[in-house]
Amino acid sequence: MKFVSIIIGSKSDYDVMIECANTLDKFGVLHELIISSAHRSPERTHGYVQGAEERGCRVFICAAGMAAHLAGVVASLTTKPIIGVPMKGGVMDGMDALLSTVQMPSGMPVATVAVGKAGATNAAYLAMQILSLEDNDLQVKLQEDRILKAKKVESDSLDIEIRL
Repeated sequence: MKFVSIIIGSKSDYDVMIECANTLDKFGVLHELIISSAHRSPERTHGYVQGAEERGCRVFICAAGMAAHLAGVVASLTTKPIIGVPMKGGVMDGMDALLSTVQMPSGMPVATVAVGKAGATNAAYLAMQILSLEDNDLQVKLQEDRILKAKKVESDSLDIEIRL
């Protein structure tokens, strides 16, 4: 069974990362969501990543704030694609998490998306684009979604257009 794993560093990340899960649901992509901390539960994180890989996880999405080491720790445990979602909070309101997530050492890549809800949604889309390399049905769904988004922009514009 192929699926996406969403790992959040704490329960406070849930309200944002449910957007990621909802986006995957919309496209029928199997996923699971757990709380596991790089700092408070490192053994749980290690065991979960190993077990998820064995069960068919293809992409890991990791959300954490402040020091935001979760994505980097998961990257150290697997060669599967990792997508990091920096979370708001801390003294820099998410900028610290963004910098921590994006600044990985050579050979330990973490694809990093925007801070917060936009990042949660984009993490789901990026995971699906990765999965669509081997899933033509998903690729078609993503292409159809792009077409619908473009049509919505045109429709929205017609609702408000003012011309000379």
